[in-house]
Amino acid sequence: MLCKLAWGNVRRAGRDYLVYLLTLTFAVIMFYAFNTISMQIDYAGIDNADMAEFLGGLIRGVTIFLAFVMGFLMVYANNFIMKRRKKEFGLYQVLGMGRGQVARIMALETLLVSATALVLGIVFGVALSQVMTFFTASLFKTQIANFRFFFSTSALLMTVACLAVIFLVTLVFNLRVVARAKIADLMGAGRVNEAIKVRNPWIAAILFVVGIALVGVAYARLLEDGLPLGGTTEQFNAFLITTGIVIAGTLLLFFGLSGFLLRILAFMRGLYWRGLNMFTLRQLAAKVNTVSLSMAVIAMILFLAITSVTGGMSIVNAMNTAAESSCPADFSMNAIYAGNRVVAADGTSETEWVQVTEPLDLMKNVRDESGASVDMSRIVGSSTQVNAYSSTPIGEDTPQVTLLDLLQAIGRDLPAGMEYADVVTQGIMLVRQSDFNAYLAFRGKDAIDLGEDGYLITSDMGTSVADIYRTTMGQGVPLTLNGNTLHPVTSNLAEERIAFSNAQVSNSGSIVVPDRVIDESQFPVETSYLLANYREGLSVEEGDKAVEDLSYSAEWTPREDGRYVAFMGLAATRTSIYESTNSMNGMVSYLAIYIGFVLVISCAAILTIQQLSGVSDASPSCRVLSELGTPRRQIMHSVLTQQTIFFLFPLIVGLAHSMIALRVVVRMVELLGGVSIGSIIGLAVLIFVLAYGGYFLVTYLMSKAIVRDAIRARRRM
Repeated sequence: MLCKLAWGNVRRAGRDYLVYLLTLTFAVIMFYAFNTISMQIDYAGIDNADMAEFLGGLIRGVTIFLAFVMGFLMVYANNFIMKRRKKEFGLYQVLGMGRGQVARIMALETLLVSATALVLGIVFGVALSQVMTFFTASLFKTQIANFRFFFSTSALLMTVACLAVIFLVTLVFNLRVVARAKIADLMGAGRVNEAIKVRNPWIAAILFVVGIALVGVAYARLLEDGLPLGGTTEQFNAFLITTGIVIAGTLLLFFGLSGFLLRILAFMRGLYWRGLNMFTLRQLAAKVNTVSLSMAVIAMILFLAITSVTGGMSIVNAMNTAAESSCPADFSMNAIYAGNRVVAADGTSETEWVQVTEPLDLMKNVRDESGASVDMSRIVGSSTQVNAYSSTPIGEDTPQVTLLDLLQAIGRDLPAGMEYADVVTQGIMLVRQSDFNAYLAFRGKDAIDLGEDGYLITSDMGTSVADIYRTTMGQGVPLTLNGNTLHPVTSNLAEERIAFSNAQVSNSGSIVVPDRVIDESQFPVETSYLLANYREGLSVEEGDKAVEDLSYSAEWTPREDGRYVAFMGLAATRTSIYESTNSMNGMVSYLAIYIGFVLVISCAAILTIQQLSGVSDASPSCRVLSELGTPRRQIMHSVLTQQTIFFLFPLIVGLAHSMIALRVVVRMVELLGGVSIGSIIGLAVLIFVLAYGGYFLVTYLMSKAIVRDAIRARRRM
């Protein structure tokens, strides 16, 4: 009997449960599809078990987080559904049902909706996961060889667990509503209006202005401080303070907005009395307390969604751009020489090390993991070595050229967030003209001529740092190195990013100088880079196999006198860099789209349920307006205006927060590579049109049906 009654209630309250059902279904689809990432990677032909395991674990962790977010939001939204049904539950008790029976009916209803969402979500989630396999292959730049249908039991269990948490939390909340309410309160719930606590327009105005001021202060702080890139406690604490300010400002902004807007428009008599504006404003004001809190929360969540999608994809684009120009050779490795800040290899004072001005010949010093010498001639066809010298002479502690020096010379400030970065005060590397010309010949490019007193700055960093170097040469800033005054030979950087090894960043900045400047001075060698292409007849796969054991080694290289000179650094192939970049891009893309889409769906669902509940509560008023002769078109225009405000205002605030945050993110990304944010914003807009805009359209269409039924019901009486 109770099951039949619960089923009837779900069918009868279909309008309310439809949005709830759709949102849970979307959540199940996303939870299942994204948690099949490990199997997608396998079927996409990506031979990287460690990466699949890591990404799978990361997605599971994010899923748990999103399940809690979804649970909180669905409980909050469910408050509006339960408000409408309080009278119904009170009637059950008047007719003789105990609270235990009412509780079982509620449990059965929630279980029916959740089970339906689970079945629908798994069906569509399985279909989506098959399609996503091709998306995964495109992200990781692989080909699907033997695709076949797959089903993930682990993803199903994870999805069921997350849905169970949402179900239990929602059920506990529903039972708490009925258990604490008296029958008189339940039966009279429909006649209880929400109290408006903020009645004084001046208080509302002060709250609104204070909120705007706090948000402005937070914006200014974030633009000034940037993200805590330096990793210091001071930076992190400042960032936390900025976050707290923007949250408080957003809450006060929305809490004061409704009352302030109502009073302002009330003084504008012409607008206030036009059409149904008075009715519309009063409907908005009737929900001021709950609406203010929910709109503030939704604005912050939309901010997270927009920033995660756009910021994440911006980083992916920058990494792709950097990868394309950061792999100049089939294989590269480097040697890091002893310097003023280098600790002895074995951590004791007995090991002697020395700074040198003559670099090692890396082709003769390549070793495998066992320490045995490797004959590189059987692998390498062409090669070159670039030696980078420290701009701090031996015996001195202060570099002669730093990034900070260049900034001061051109009158520029540091990029936000770099104030505590060591790279700002460390010396910029020096490279001989002869080494650089050999590098250019290796790359198939024309040689340069610096003359007797010329210099050229090269870099493989992004647009932010590159612009500093470009401006330095464009303004003709002279550099002094051990008494030699040098002038730029060009007003621009080299024609492209100059990378000295296969790495995302290997040349944060280097000054190419005439050979005599280094020969006549005591500048120690800082790093040597070996770049090699495989010999003719040796395929990339064979070459990569031949050098795969030439990996990172901390073995120091001794001189003839027994003192240590350098240790061999990271060896990397072009293939390995591409694979690691593709893996990182795939991970960031998945997380950005996953988090962004789920959060947008959650926010849109909250607003939809709020609006449908509000329209249902206001349907008697709409019926009265119709009886008084108000055209249905005006009534629906009033409903549309209310819903537009509810959907649009949080979106505007969320977009404003995101634009400021993205400005900072773009600055950070520009340190690594150029970024074109136009196409990324297009993707974010598409997601919002499909999700947020779709929910808005569904809300309006369902609201029209509710109002139309209310008007027709009166006419049939």
